[in-house]
This record gives sequence, structure tokens and C-alpha cells, in this order.
Amino acid sequence: MKNRYENLTDEELLKRLEDGEAEVTEYLLDKYKPLVKRQARTLYLIGGENDDLIQEGMIGLFKAIRGFHTDGEYSFYTFAELCITRQMYTAVQASKRKKHAPLNSYISLDEEPQIFTEQNPEVLVLDQEALENRYDQIHRNLSDMEKLVLELYLKGKTYQQIASVIGKNEKAVDNTIQRVKKKLL
Repeated sequence: MKNRYENLTDEELLKRLEDGEAEVTEYLLDKYKPLVKRQARTLYLIGGENDDLIQEGMIGLFKAIRGFHTDGEYSFYTFAELCITRQMYTAVQASKRKKHAPLNSYISLDEEPQIFTEQNPEVLVLDQEALENRYDQIHRNLSDMEKLVLELYLKGKTYQQIASVIGKNEKAVDNTIQRVKKKLL
């Protein structure tokens, strides 16, 4: 199967899938599994398995394959990466609501570790509450586009890279970041 599809672009493959060639789904799942694993490595689950995140990422990839429209303005890779990441973060957020016990705590490997000057449980609880309040503020006050731009910006993407992902110009990215800053201050 691999030789049959390896010279085709993702968009050509997805067009074949739209035309009823179901084997394309399996090929794309195999092709993009390394991306899922790479995304899963950016989070560490305390009390959970990395396989849990990989499974969530594969669900996101499957949704991307089923939901991508070949006439869109984004590449499949960009769309798949976004779907995978969102599915993993949704799983982590759901775990905070006690839906999935193993996912209750996680540490992002992309972020600098928090160093507490005191290991007082009260201080730790207050810090956790402040962090949860910030996440709530982000989810309440920002549009989906603003959340996406913020996520990409925090990952260290340049304005040009962000503009490419969202299909806008760099000035629009700058304006969005300025709006995000005003909303969150």
C-alpha cells in the first residue's frame, strides 16, 4: 500500500478518499503517526501513560482526515497538526473535570518549570487556582482565532509563520496579538 500512495500529495490522497478510496485513511494514519507521537511528547502526564495522549492524538488525526476539505486554504499538514493538538488539549482539560482520572495532572515539557520559593501547600493551592483562573479567562474572553494565534505565538512561532498558518498577513497577526494582550491584562 505504501508504494501505491507515497508519490501523491496529501491533497491528492484526500481527493481519492473523497472519491471512495477508503485505504487512504490507513495510509494517512500511518504517515502522520510520528507527528502525533512528537506532539504527545510535549506533555507529560503524572499518573498517566504517554499512550493515552497518543491515542487522543490519533483521534484528532482521524477527525482531521474526515474533516479536511481539499478546496480549503490550509494545507492538510497544518490542519492535521491543529486537530491533533486540540484533541490532546481537550483531553487534558476534560481530565481536570475528573472525566479521565489518569489525566488529572500534566506538566508541559515546552514550558519552563515553575520554581516555588516555598513548598507550603497553601501557596501551591493558590498558585494552582491562579493558573486555572488564567486558563478560564483565556477561554472566556478570546475568540477561536485569538486562541490559535496565542498558542502559536507562545510556541515561539514568528509573525510570518503564524500568518501562514491562519491565512492572514503579518499586520493582522500583530493586531490579534495586541487584542489578546488587552483582553488578558
